[in-house]
Amino acid sequence: SDPIPFEYEVEKACAFALGLIAVKAEHQQLVVDAGALPCLVNLLKMHKDGCNSREMNGVIRKAADAITNLAHENARIKTRIRTEGGIPPLVQLLEYHDIKVQRSAAGALRTLAFKNDENKNQIVECNALPTLVLMLSSEDVTVHYEAVGVIGNLVHSSPNIKKDVLLAGALQPVIRLLSSSCLESQREAALLIGQFAAADSDCKVHIVQRGAVPPLIEMLTSSDVQLKEMSAFALGRLAQDTHNQVGIVQSGGIVPLLSLLDSKGGPLQHNSAFALYGLAENEDNVVDLIKTGGVQKLLEGEFIAQPTKDCVAKTLKRLEEKIHGRALSHLLYLMRTAAKAVQKRVALALAHLCAPNDRKTIFVDNNGLELLLGLLESKSFKQQKDGSEALYKLATKGTSLSSVDAAPVSPTPQVYLGEQYVNNPTLSDVTFLVEGKRFYAHRICLLASSDAFRAMFDGGYRERDAKDVEIPNIRWDVFVLMMRYIYTGSVTVEIDHAQELLRAADQYLLEGLKRLCEYAIAQDISVEDVMLMYELAEAFNATTLRETCLLFILEQFERISTKPWCGRLIQRVIPDLRNFFVSALVKCYDSNVSSPLWPLD
Repeated sequence: SDPIPFEYEVEKACAFALGLIAVKAEHQQLVVDAGALPCLVNLLKMHKDGCNSREMNGVIRKAADAITNLAHENARIKTRIRTEGGIPPLVQLLEYHDIKVQRSAAGALRTLAFKNDENKNQIVECNALPTLVLMLSSEDVTVHYEAVGVIGNLVHSSPNIKKDVLLAGALQPVIRLLSSSCLESQREAALLIGQFAAADSDCKVHIVQRGAVPPLIEMLTSSDVQLKEMSAFALGRLAQDTHNQVGIVQSGGIVPLLSLLDSKGGPLQHNSAFALYGLAENEDNVVDLIKTGGVQKLLEGEFIAQPTKDCVAKTLKRLEEKIHGRALSHLLYLMRTAAKAVQKRVALALAHLCAPNDRKTIFVDNNGLELLLGLLESKSFKQQKDGSEALYKLATKGTSLSSVDAAPVSPTPQVYLGEQYVNNPTLSDVTFLVEGKRFYAHRICLLASSDAFRAMFDGGYRERDAKDVEIPNIRWDVFVLMMRYIYTGSVTVEIDHAQELLRAADQYLLEGLKRLCEYAIAQDISVEDVMLMYELAEAFNATTLRETCLLFILEQFERISTKPWCGRLIQRVIPDLRNFFVSALVKCYDSNVSSPLWPLD
């Protein structure tokens, strides 16, 4: 009855050595080809002989560990272990009295079940699920970690097994593991919750009702990146169900999910974006997403993968579709009564998302415009930038800017003599003297062109009866262009002449020519000269050019902000911005127009 010296030590040491050799992928097939698998499977069955000793337990454990290493990421060997009969004894060992053996058996089954449907089915057929579910509640961290890992691999891409696992009672033990002291178990449990909540599952609501949401949200703030990734994955799946969306928000899910959008990891970023996409489906969540700054996060985020960018775009679109009725009324209430920071967030979000027909209600009637202009005047560069972007979006929402058309229809009948009469003495009845040169003109054409010429030749001025009229303040080239426009109704305005031609057009009240000049100058505005162009527009009451300068300042604010004169410029344009937006918003509302406020046509 005395113990046999060194009993099982040789088998244990050999199994251990083979397991170590199999750690390297290139050695796995060599070990199998040498005939190790039947021997290792036999060692798994040693306990059936009725023997029970610490030494034998060690042999079984090392044999299971060796099988784990041989099968790791090797599909052929996983199949070979099944055909050698290795799965049934491993399943039986889950109920073995030694916890270390249970853990090693579960570890082997976990590896064998990964991406191998035949192995999964055999593990389930061997009735492993009831024992695995019991192991989920083990006080031994290593045991419930391996058990949840096996179940996770069994469930992955296997809807039928997922149903079997849920019927076996796995849901509540898995939810309890979300609060485990073991990070690895928490990760596996969160992943499994996400798998339970897949689109083909009807248990999303049950998961939330049983208390999964609070621990999942707590995980979002963990220092462990993988844990955050898995919890965001699970919440993303749960958030695709209407009944769960408000519950996740009320449990505090929005803020941590928004913070994870700043993550440098692609999967974590995407999982968070997907969860927010689900939350945005529910009208009751729209206000919470906006007042916590969610829209700004979505607009400003630097997203790594294209699917994440697409997901964010869909979330913004979803929010945009919800900004009406009850949600809009609530947001307007916040914009009037909430803390100043919340008011600004709401105004910024609505500038990007509101329907065109609601712009007057939001920004004129409910003070939204003053909130945005206040941001533009802030001493914080971030707030100024946010304000300028929101105002630019508000002005251009609907379609892109179009080019200037020809001059508007004159209020008086227009007469165009044609190109052939430009500076032609035939039938000329008045001559202009410009820089010592004569320009032959025709009163009938000039009278029809503008009120300025009408007053000159049909009023009490001395030019009325003069044959020669001196023009002292316009260069010859510019004067010829102006006359060509008068005679033909059109002219090509080159940028070199545009500013002088604008002065001439303003002097002689040629509104159509003025618009063409404004457009030519507008195409050439730069960060360096926008202030000068704005002053030019003010000097000659060039409304279109002034509005184009304002739009340019909003669009290019980040670059303009580096200039020493930026502060002075912003203070100068605020009144014009206010007047423009109020006038344009009221006009659009009265005419029921939903086009952009700032079309250059």
